[in-house]
Amino acid sequence: MSLPTWLAAGWLQPHKTSRTEIRELWEIVDRDLADAASGGISADWQYGIAYNAALKLCTILLYAEGYKPPKGAMAHSRTLNALPHILGAQRQGDTDYLDGCRQKRNTVEYDHAGGATRKDAAELIAFGHELRAEVLTWLREKHPSLAPE
Repeated sequence: MSLPTWLAAGWLQPHKTSRTEIRELWEIVDRDLADAASGGISADWQYGIAYNAALKLCTILLYAEGYKPPKGAMAHSRTLNALPHILGAQRQGDTDYLDGCRQKRNTVEYDHAGGATRKDAAELIAFGHELRAEVLTWLREKHPSLAPE
């Protein structure tokens, strides 16, 4: 399925973004990657913060393409699952990884403490930095007017 098909199915809504909106999301990404790596908090919180950074990067991709998910239960999932539709099918493994991260983040946020390890958090932080670099390159190529300076 394509993003226009998702739109027709009601899984996405049209969204007109702005340079300011993307810049503000980018600032959240940078804050969250730094905070997650700073230590002094539980592995669960490091993991949750790193997950938020990755989610915001996927949000930037979706917004830049002119879409957003409707608010509700599937918003995170739709945002993450748009990744291979925007960056290419070779990113499906990353989407699968992030979906697993979403599930683990939900567990440590809502069900019980101690579900994320320092290794889990470090892996997700590293992934976030890699994805950040790719999203920045993509923005500069596909939507240069939205790319941060």
